[in-house]
Amino acid sequence: MKASTHKKIRDISGTFIMTLVVAIVLFPILWALPSMFKDRSEIFELPLHWLPHEWTTENFETVFDMPDYNYLMSIGSTTLVAVVSVFLSLLVNMMAAYAFARIEFPGRTFFWIYMLSTMFIPGITILLTSVRVVSWLGMLDTIWVLIIPGVASGYNVFFFRQYYLGVPKYMEEAAMIDGLSKAGIFFRIFTRISTAPMVIIGMSVFMGYYNSFLWPVMTITENTNLYQIMQLIRTLNSRYTGRYGIVLAATMISLLVPFALYCFFQKYIVQGISIAGVK
Repeated sequence: MKASTHKKIRDISGTFIMTLVVAIVLFPILWALPSMFKDRSEIFELPLHWLPHEWTTENFETVFDMPDYNYLMSIGSTTLVAVVSVFLSLLVNMMAAYAFARIEFPGRTFFWIYMLSTMFIPGITILLTSVRVVSWLGMLDTIWVLIIPGVASGYNVFFFRQYYLGVPKYMEEAAMIDGLSKAGIFFRIFTRISTAPMVIIGMSVFMGYYNSFLWPVMTITENTNLYQIMQLIRTLNSRYTGRYGIVLAATMISLLVPFALYCFFQKYIVQGISIAGVK
């Protein structure tokens, strides 16, 4: 059999497998979309059917008209927390990575090993201790308890450091000849050449905060205005037991924000993934 025939077979097989995987991934979402417009009896009706017999917006009305919870405020609060956290996380982790990659200081090796060790500690093992710390600091039921504890990340520092190690030193030397300080070099050179890794880490941090559930549940208990979106959806699931159309409606609406961000930054996300694979 000719080499071209083998190539065609591989291409067809690869296309078929990728199509199958995409179909498996998208099927639950495509099945759930019309269910937002079904009432409870129709969702469980047999035989199963995709499109509703009678379209209704009652599920959306229930989501937006809850007397003691504000769904739009929850999405706004979650988005605000995620955006602020992305900014602080990039600033802190990129500065730390630059220091480890380019600056000689006493104890650098020790602190680098110590920082790397945090990557291997499961977050769940220090969850209760973390709650006690923020409680002692008086941060419970404040917006800062949702932001500050997760800003620093050993993995993010490692990721940026590996990227900075690949930056040619002559760029830094030329900047120092021109009179730039270390801070000036970082903000005027390294931040400008880090667009792709900033986007991929920024999206990762954003999704981590946006989808956070366990930490908000343990630290936000009284201030319902700060309820994060996953926390509120879980509350809906408990309150409207069996009425899955309401939960699906709230869930699908919450996906609009990260979906819009992904569409906007798609080009840089792909670049960032390629960089992560190389590093």
